[in-house]
Parts: sequence; C-alpha cells; structure tokens
Amino acid sequence: MSTHPARASRPRDRKAQLAAVAAELFRARGYHGVSVIEIATAAGVTGPALYRHFADKQAILTYVVLGGIDEMESVTATALADSAPPSEQLHALLTGLATQAVERREIAALWRWEGPHLPREQRRQIRRRSGAVLEAWTKAILARRPELAAEDAELLCWAALSVFGSVAVHHTSVARKRFIPLLVELAHTVLDATLPESTPAPAVTGSLGTPSRRAQVLAAATALFGERGFHAVSMEDIGAAAGIAGPSVYRHFPSKAALMVAIGHRAADRLTLAAEQALRAPDERTALARLATSYVHTLLHSPELLVSFGADRATMPDRDKADLLRVQRDYVAQWVTLLGAVFPDLPAREAKIRAHAALTIANDLSRTGRVKTRPDLETELSALLHAVLGLG
Repeated sequence: MSTHPARASRPRDRKAQLAAVAAELFRARGYHGVSVIEIATAAGVTGPALYRHFADKQAILTYVVLGGIDEMESVTATALADSAPPSEQLHALLTGLATQAVERREIAALWRWEGPHLPREQRRQIRRRSGAVLEAWTKAILARRPELAAEDAELLCWAALSVFGSVAVHHTSVARKRFIPLLVELAHTVLDATLPESTPAPAVTGSLGTPSRRAQVLAAATALFGERGFHAVSMEDIGAAAGIAGPSVYRHFPSKAALMVAIGHRAADRLTLAAEQALRAPDERTALARLATSYVHTLLHSPELLVSFGADRATMPDRDKADLLRVQRDYVAQWVTLLGAVFPDLPAREAKIRAHAALTIANDLSRTGRVKTRPDLETELSALLHAVLGLG
C-alpha cells in the first residue's frame, strides 16, 4: 500500500468557474472596479493559480463575453433550426434566451456593456457575431409579423433583448419555474407591440444666456464620458472640449471623480423633478403612464442620466455612491408602488422585475447605435414601456 498522500485534483472546469466568479464581480462593480487579486480571492484561489488559466484581467473578460455570445448563438440555432410554425419557433427562441438569462444572470448584459474593454479584434468579432444573431431574430419576427418594416422588427428585437438583459441590473428573483415564463411573457409583449405613427419632431428652441464656465466644463465632461468612457478621458481632454487649458478645469472641480459625482447629482435632480411633475395625476394608472413617458423624455434630453447610470461607480466616493444608489432605488420603488396600485394581484417581486425590464429597454435603446438615431424614438420607447408595464 502506498504511503504517499493523495493529491487533491483540480476541478476539470476550473477555468469556467473562475470566469463565472469574475463575471459576477464585473456585473456588480464594473470592469475597472475589480482587480485580478479580488477575482482570485472571491474564487478561493491564489493569484498565481488564476494566472495559470488567464494571462490578465482582459483575458478573463474576453473569455466571459465570448462565452456569452457562444451560448446566445447556440440557443438561436437550436430554436430556429426546425420547420415549426414561426410562432412556435419564436416562442422556443424566447424561452431559450430567458433560460440563459436566469441561469447565467451574471452575463445577461455583460457582453454589451463591458465589451468596449476588450481588444479591438474581439470587439469586431462580437459586432459581427451579434449582428448575425440579431439578423436571425429579425427574420423570425418578420416571419410572424410580415407587416413590419425590417428596421422596426430590429427595434423590437433590441427591446426584447433588453428584457432579458434587465435581470443583470437588479437582484430580485422569483422561483425559476415562474421567472422564465415571466421574462418570455414580457418579451412577447414587446414583440407584439404596435409602434406609434411617425410624428413631426418638435421645434428646437434656443437657450437663454450663456452657461457659466463651471457648467460648460460639466457639459464637456458629460459628453466625453458618454462617448469614450470615464477612464479614457483626461482633465486635459475636458479642458480642451470646454475651450480652456487643462489645469484651469481644477478651479471648478478638484478631480475627474468630482466631475462624475456632479454629473450624478445633476442627473438625480432632473429625474426627481420629472417624477414629481409626472405624479401630479388624477389616478395611479395615469401617473404610471406619465412616469414612464417622463423617464424616456428625461433620458433622451439629459445626457447626464445616461452617463451617470452607466458609470463605473468605483470612481466615486462611498458616500456619493450610496446617495445616488438611494435615489435610484427610491425612483424604482415609485414604479413598483404604482404597478401594485394599478394591478393589485401582481406580486411585488414581479412588479419590480417588470419595472426593471421597462427601465432597461429605455436605458439600452437610447445607447444602442443602430436605433438611437430613429426620428421617433421617444414616442416609440414610450409605447414599448407602456406595453411592458401593462398599459398598452
């Protein structure tokens, strides 16, 4: 009999386990808010052990994101491969995507919003592969709704994708046997929605007076953060965009983090004011409809909102992060409360999932290059949010 101790064997899927831990951390904190050592610690391994599987943090993200695309392609191919009627194919596709979102919640939207941190070649690959998947979805919708224009079907595809991606932005859950059908139901609601007729764009009015230098700096930072991301912008870039020397920016804001905090508080103020105006309604149903419409309008006309809510919160001091998170939670709570009043039989958790699905549709589509330039996007988003909320 051997006297040598048995060596512990490594799990055969250790690389996938490490990637899953990293994906959850990326979802919670953002790519720049997580270090390799933190990933290793959370996974219960040493740094050198992690480096045996991945060269660096970017390699981990690449593995996670491309794995998510692999799964989406597989679900799509399986659902659309047979000769079932279009409605059955579409339902199978939505069920597969909902199952993937519930079971792999940590990557439900990661491939879209953390993709810019990948190498250029991987970004091109993601655009090509996701474009092919979206084209397959669009064809499936057109087979069921041939009256739609192709670009309208694509818009509905993006909205349905946002329903599934919404599970990545909150922690609310229901039993799996209910969660998956609920997401499928919401996605079907989006794909069945009737888009409003085209309406003339309102006239653009000029502003009164000249903004202060501080306001100009804040506007320049907002635009640059939105275009390039927080970490790719320097104070010199902000100064140049505002028409001043880089060091002069420090007279108004002591750091980039202070700029992000100011943007966040301005966004919160605008959101709160819009909600207060929307809630001056004769009944809860009208209030909920106005709240959704006001959110879309504020989102599309206040760049601070998109920059703030899509920001890497690791750049902010803890107190400011907590304040802005409280504002967001209070705001979502207003939607959930109104949903409960309009639909008394709707469980609170399902109301919250429904509210987040609606909000994510607006957040995602207003940042999606292929649809954000649509001339009637504001009325279209309002109609989609009303449908998801049950107000259609």
